[in-house]
Amino acid sequence: MSSGRNSLDGTVAIVTGGAAGLGRAEALQLARDGATVVVGDVDESGTSVVDEIEALGGKAAFVPGDVGERATADALVSTAVERFGGLHVLVNNAGITRDRMLFNATDSEWDEVIRVHLRGHFLLSRNAAAYWRGKSKAEGKLVYGSVINTASEAFLLGAEGQPNYAAAKGGIAALTVATARGMARYGVRANAICPRARTAMTDQVFGPPPETSDGSAGSGGVDPLSVDHVAPVVSYLASPEAASISGQVFVVHGGMVALMAPPTVEARFDTSGATWTAGELADKVGGYFAGRDEPRMFAATEVMSL
Repeated sequence: MSSGRNSLDGTVAIVTGGAAGLGRAEALQLARDGATVVVGDVDESGTSVVDEIEALGGKAAFVPGDVGERATADALVSTAVERFGGLHVLVNNAGITRDRMLFNATDSEWDEVIRVHLRGHFLLSRNAAAYWRGKSKAEGKLVYGSVINTASEAFLLGAEGQPNYAAAKGGIAALTVATARGMARYGVRANAICPRARTAMTDQVFGPPPETSDGSAGSGGVDPLSVDHVAPVVSYLASPEAASISGQVFVVHGGMVALMAPPTVEARFDTSGATWTAGELADKVGGYFAGRDEPRMFAATEVMSL
């Protein structure tokens, strides 16, 4: 069933939030490229994705559960390892939104979004990392492991109506880099994508798809916000073809992949004395910002022009 060059034959992948939307598209793409897929979701309709994969001639299993719960992470990894013989690819995709301006956000809306997104990514990444480290040590060689996490442009922009979601996604980007750095010695890679895609979770943002596609550049006649633009990128990052790519953050949509640069040092300020004084800070730091464009912040607003 593999598509050829981007072969995942013989690999086992976990995809969370795989019952619908982007997760479903990712699970199906991984299966088409040869992977056996463990689909995780709170929605029991995930069984239909397993049916679709099996209809394609592939192998799959559905594990129900909330990714914010340790038991779900345990069940997903144990299903991959015990039922299918191993784990090679982890796609952390499951998520929710509870959009609210900061001053209106409730404790539960904050906690729930952080739990599902950031804790959910952590639990599965930790379990997968422990499995890969143990396997590498037992076999005395590097293993094959690829983690693809799901961040968002919300963290790059500091989305004002999504402080909980932006914070969770920023945490996921940091977790991705830490995973890549900490697991490289065992042969494991980790990358994050910021997908701009039309799903049930984003329907309040992007609305319904166009009735007819205009076939604009790069879209090939497909809705520019279709999940079908994102799934092949995820499968590529999971594959041996992307062996040299790790610790990166990509913005993905509409036939485009943009590699984000890490933060850079814009300016350095040093005191002339033993310690800072209020006047010196006002002169050196405050003077630097005098006349500066106020909306210019620690935010990658240029992504909106992609």
